Amino acid sequence: MGPVSPNRRGVLGFLIVCLLGAFTLVGFAAPAAADFKEKTGHNVPGQAYKGRPTNPGQDWLGSYQVGDQQVFCVQFQFKAPDTDEQYQPGDELKTKWGDPLAKDTAANISYLLLRYGDTKSNDEAAALAHLLHSWTSPAREGKDDLNPGNDFRHIGYDEKYHFDGLPAAAKEAVDKLREDAEANRGPWTAAVTPPKGEQTIGTPAEWTVAVRNAQDKGVPKVPVKLEVTDATLDGGKDTVTTGEDGTAKIKVTPTGAAPKLVAKLSGPADKPIAGEPVETNTQRVVSTGGEKELTAEGAAKARTQPGVVAVTKTNAKTGKGIAGVALRLTGKDKTAPATGQDDKPLVGADGKPAVVTTSGEEGKASVENLRTPQEICVVEVSPPDGFGQSFDPKNPPAACGEVKPGETLALEIKNVPNEVPRTIPAGNQPPAIAHGVTRTSASTGALAGVGALALLGSATLGLVARRRFGRR
Repeated sequence: MGPVSPNRRGVLGFLIVCLLGAFTLVGFAAPAAADFKEKTGHNVPGQAYKGRPTNPGQDWLGSYQVGDQQVFCVQFQFKAPDTDEQYQPGDELKTKWGDPLAKDTAANISYLLLRYGDTKSNDEAAALAHLLHSWTSPAREGKDDLNPGNDFRHIGYDEKYHFDGLPAAAKEAVDKLREDAEANRGPWTAAVTPPKGEQTIGTPAEWTVAVRNAQDKGVPKVPVKLEVTDATLDGGKDTVTTGEDGTAKIKVTPTGAAPKLVAKLSGPADKPIAGEPVETNTQRVVSTGGEKELTAEGAAKARTQPGVVAVTKTNAKTGKGIAGVALRLTGKDKTAPATGQDDKPLVGADGKPAVVTTSGEEGKASVENLRTPQEICVVEVSPPDGFGQSFDPKNPPAACGEVKPGETLALEIKNVPNEVPRTIPAGNQPPAIAHGVTRTSASTGALAGVGALALLGSATLGLVARRRFGRR
């Protein structure tokens, strides 16, 4: 069975740890059965001490119930707490001998209380009680702490004797809890990592919450409370649990320009705290000291979804599309370039607003990934063949509109075709060009040729006239 996921809200209002052995103490009458309640754990063969029979019966390794809480205790062989025992705020936990706990030992105790203090497993509860007694009432080197002639105040905890008395599954739990504490004890750190790059409003992205232990390794099975600003959480879930690598992945959808994710969790306190009983010679309860509340946050920037402009160039009379028309993409003023989603101006190689060209039978062109909201204009660069008569270069045809987040702005520019010239009646005037499409551009060489022909015609006509009048 893996570590019990901590649910501090129920247990740790007063999560206490109370380890105790036998209850027939010198100078104290054994408490009545109704006075205390063993909750979760195992009985093991009892350890003898002064005033206790040579066949001492059993010691209880496990939790007790005090009020409506499951608690564990220290001060081996002091009296067990009754269900109505009152405790007052205590101080940093020390050994039964009044010595400070080693830093790593204190961190191990805090971690185990956090992770297993609400266990419902008899084996885990017995293992936790055994470890707590081993660390807080140890037999000191050079001292006679295990002498059965010592009274309850001076008897040490015989670690090997009690371990040998545990059931096999509880022995396995002792090793498991010890290894878990060594691997995952505090102090913990928490971090929130937003996704790389800028986010898009309305589009979910993956954020990461990580919890790491004193060895800078991920801590698994840690419940994490989530809070968001300018965003929503995937499925509305505001709690996640870290995986085996100590991380949790969360889908966050920005709803504003500055999405933020805050992660809150309970970590093991640096040092456990021992609550002092009101009644004399009663075991002390041990808690994580209120735990250590850890908070981490991450922030990102988000912008609206990009938009698209789709423009259609059509014949005003027939409604058919016109392909091959060059259009500049500008802002509202029809001069400055439009802006892309990356906030960069959309310009061509010449530094002027980018040009798009219509194509296909429908005469369409489109531009994607535009910053939104934004006023966009498409301005005709030059008229297509057959449409030059109505083109004013000082006020070229254009269409404008606002492109909105995630939407396509549809624009249309209509061109009026050139008027077809009527046939000129025969006479002294030169013959008319027969019905055809007039192009808006002409070769300068052709125009020079037309002028030369006109001059030659004038000279010939003058010569003929002089000859006629000269004969008279």
